[in-house]
Amino acid sequence: MTPIPHRIVSRRAETGDVTTLSLVPASGRPLGFVPGQFNMLTAYGVGEVAISVSSSPREVGPLQHTVRDVGPVTRALCRASTGDVIGVRGPFGTPWAVDAAPTSTGDTVVVAGGIGIAPLRGAIDDLVHRPDTDGGRVFIVAGARQPEQIIFAGDLEAWERAGAVVAVTVDLGSPGWLGHVGLVTSVFDAIAFEPAESSALVCGPEIMMRLTARALVGRGVDPERIRVALERNMQCGVGWCGHCQLGPFLLCRDGPVLPYAGAVSHLLSERER
Repeated sequence: MTPIPHRIVSRRAETGDVTTLSLVPASGRPLGFVPGQFNMLTAYGVGEVAISVSSSPREVGPLQHTVRDVGPVTRALCRASTGDVIGVRGPFGTPWAVDAAPTSTGDTVVVAGGIGIAPLRGAIDDLVHRPDTDGGRVFIVAGARQPEQIIFAGDLEAWERAGAVVAVTVDLGSPGWLGHVGLVTSVFDAIAFEPAESSALVCGPEIMMRLTARALVGRGVDPERIRVALERNMQCGVGWCGHCQLGPFLLCRDGPVLPYAGAVSHLLSERER
């Protein structure tokens, strides 16, 4: 429960309100993680917040977290400078478990809305660069509100060069935008994945995850093979405080990554309190 001091060795502005922080421990060994897990980041004197790891396990170097400025703690983190020290507790939570996601021949469809691509980044990188060439194709659908809010554009291009099928869409086009305009679900007809054998990883705003999961099920994807990331009210990271309870789940302990099938398909329709 004690935050480990980490120093910010670099920071990168992804958009006007999204920043990626690269962290190294002030002393001791770097923290391990698997894609989908999160850490509790402390802005000393302000507070603590749950932020998913946006590093890829294949990368050697600082631990990366991509933070959106939405409140006092995230604002302090986004405004922190290179050389500043913040606290890190973790890693916590369930992973995307990409090794278990596809069958030997099944496709994997990754759908990200906005900053939801950050928790998926490590999983996508693993999928695209897995040595098993018989593991099916990788389809990446990335959505943003506007073109200037697309993050990890360089990664999307690199994943496409590595063999993934990448589709990017925005809710609202802008002058000069020649790409697709529409919801992420509107792209599904244009990507030729095989639903019966496919798995899906979905992360983004809850309404987007709900509509996406329903659309995938409607296309024939097994709900048990669809994973969503529920990140409501995670305040302690270990399931002690109870703030993250959603139905039978304590999301910081039982989630954030959960199968869409069963209770989750109904709980995604519950309003956040």
